[in-house]
Amino acid sequence: MKTLLPQHGISRTLTRVCDWTVIACGWWLIALSVMTCVEMLGRKVFSFSLQGIDEIGSYTYGIVGAFGFAYTLITRSHTRVDFLLSRFSVGTRALLNMLAMVSLAALAVLCLWRGYNVVVESIELQSTAATPLATPMWIPQSIWLGGYLMFALVAAWAAFDALRLFVRRRTGELNERFGPQTLEEEIEAETEVQIKSPAQPPAEHAAATVANATGVAS
Repeated sequence: MKTLLPQHGISRTLTRVCDWTVIACGWWLIALSVMTCVEMLGRKVFSFSLQGIDEIGSYTYGIVGAFGFAYTLITRSHTRVDFLLSRFSVGTRALLNMLAMVSLAALAVLCLWRGYNVVVESIELQSTAATPLATPMWIPQSIWLGGYLMFALVAAWAAFDALRLFVRRRTGELNERFGPQTLEEEIEAETEVQIKSPAQPPAEHAAATVANATGVAS
């Protein structure tokens, strides 16, 4: 599957960290599903309850969503409204794709800044959840902020890379990496089946075809 960032240097490190966090989030979602099933079965059959499963679930969805932003960006899975993009010239598409990445990076930094303010306020006020667990709010919020930090790092690095390609006038590479996915790329991402373009005829066959056409023309 083609990713947004090249697989070397800092880009490779960011991709690996995103992969690890997404795998961890996936395992935690499985564990939360098991605990939710135990909670439901215990209430219906054995008349007992695991306190706080719904609260932990609400924290989980926020945290998983925050970390998922970075992974979705790297895998080029964000929805793009591109019905007009293909009608523009290559240079205009490169400009729009670069501006899209810069805008997304600015949004990610804004989310990080606002999330930081939320965590700082919870620490200063010593806020706790109004639940039986009485969870100090800075704990889940700090993990949630870590997801936004990862999103901001990936988005900022991608925006820098897109801007670098645009300044160097490498519009083809910019559009290929930062533009919307093609139909073949979407199929490959969903099914892991690589769609190959039709094979080109061998050089000998092409030369013979040209020779025959020249002979007929003469």
